[in-house]
Amino acid sequence: MEKPWMTGPKELLVHGIYHLNQSTDFDLRMGMICIDNSVELMIKTYLGLPKRVTQIENLSRNKYNEIIQSFPKLIDALEEYCSEKLTGIDLGDIEWFHRLRNELYHNGNGITVEKTKVLIYAEIAKNLFYNLFEIPILEEDEIPDESLVGEYITNWIKFEKLLNSENGRFIPPFKKIRELYDSGKINDKTYREFAELNKFRNDLVHGQKEPEKKSLKIMNEILTKSVEILTHII
Repeated sequence: MEKPWMTGPKELLVHGIYHLNQSTDFDLRMGMICIDNSVELMIKTYLGLPKRVTQIENLSRNKYNEIIQSFPKLIDALEEYCSEKLTGIDLGDIEWFHRLRNELYHNGNGITVEKTKVLIYAEIAKNLFYNLFEIPILEEDEIPDESLVGEYITNWIKFEKLLNSENGRFIPPFKKIRELYDSGKINDKTYREFAELNKFRNDLVHGQKEPEKKSLKIMNEILTKSVEILTHII
């Protein structure tokens, strides 16, 4: 059941996804800005909720007022007080996208942003919203996007959640993959595939390369199979 405090972050996120699906340079810039604003607002909102809702200890009102003054402080507070809410979330990615958003916002209309980047940030933001408020952003809330990039990020989030399903705190994916290999739970071939999936995901998120449709399709197939493998060994 949705609560009143979810409305602001959700509306911003859905509005950003709407712009994303229009695909013009202007709409992609607006999509990135709206999605980033929604991420900032959802963190502020969650940290500011009553203790009986969040179970957060030792976060005074004065400390909260200090935290909300800057985005880096918000990210640090999320990690300090809500680490159990970070399954499938890499805070370094959020910081990277926030810096990109700042360039778009402060440097005028001359800067463009690739749709792939906005799409990935939207998937990260939807996952964070679900983690914090336990309410998904449903397809009727947005215009569905059939992009292979969106499919990969969605499947990766499932994969990463499985990797961390036994832990109360977030463990970086590659470190967890290495632990599975060292403990004999996965063989050499599976280890190499998992490692390649992790590298492909990092390159995709940080824009190191614009993947071809064929390679995205292949990696999605491998990732889907890897999710099935994990469900049997975790």
